[in-house]
Amino acid sequence: MRVLVVMDPIERVLVHKDTTFGFMLAAQARGHELFYCEIQHLYVEGGGRAAARAAPIEVRLEEGNHFTLGAWVDLPLGDVDSVWMRKDPPVDAAFLQATYILDHAPARTLVVNEPRGLRAANEKLYTLHFPEVAPETMVARDPARIRAWLDRRGAPLIVKPVDGHGGFGVFFLEPGDRNVPSILETLTAEGRRWIVAQEYLPAAREGDKRVIVIDGEPVGAILRVPRGDDHRGNIHQGGSTVACELTARDREICAALAPRLRADGLSFVGLDVIGGKLTEVNVTSPTGIRELLALSGVDAGDAYVRWVEDRIRK
Repeated sequence: MRVLVVMDPIERVLVHKDTTFGFMLAAQARGHELFYCEIQHLYVEGGGRAAARAAPIEVRLEEGNHFTLGAWVDLPLGDVDSVWMRKDPPVDAAFLQATYILDHAPARTLVVNEPRGLRAANEKLYTLHFPEVAPETMVARDPARIRAWLDRRGAPLIVKPVDGHGGFGVFFLEPGDRNVPSILETLTAEGRRWIVAQEYLPAAREGDKRVIVIDGEPVGAILRVPRGDDHRGNIHQGGSTVACELTARDREICAALAPRLRADGLSFVGLDVIGGKLTEVNVTSPTGIRELLALSGVDAGDAYVRWVEDRIRK
């Protein structure tokens, strides 16, 4: 295959942690030709032909010496077999506009995850389609409404921005805490932004499970355990990762999501599961495969490349 990887600057990649880099290593090991670009290199020219200013790339597992770029070329997306959209959040105007350009890739080029799915699946709100496996949730921009819900429940909530990522802006609220009004006013920008409020799941102290899913099927999981002085298990926030097993409940959650994930063209996702409940569906550039490989030996990167190969053959 010829694969174009649309990603963040390759210079900043952490070779032992980055999932996109893991995909690239796996693809290269299977003999595929890789090209690299960032979203600003995408364009559409006469006749609606999508293309990218891209460079062939070779990767290697050497920190600080992990890639070699060839000469930059103008690469029509029809000249590659697959485009991997792996730009990290935030999902801002530039990200969305890049997906509109990727819409113009020819049908013979497999774009994953599909642009329409990336636009449709807000990572915080997608769980609302699956209330049977998700925690009790409210989405609102009125601080008074959320505060009233907190008081009625008489139990803690987790609140977070609709467009947040990496654990930033995630707060633990308890009834009676005098910081609650200020936190809600700040997160909602005094009623101008929607936020997500979810029931607090005490199992979060034991860890936030990341379930790696390919084409609706779970391939493995890791547990992200928060520090003792924080409620967030995100690796960006100092959480540690430990090995864990897929449970019957994890598989049940994946089965509930699989038909919609496939319908929306979301072939690679990372589910966040706490205490057997689905809290987020990560679709933009989900992480975790490098930790999964290190902790359990499960090579989700190789599995994903094989899945792409099979899709292209069909």
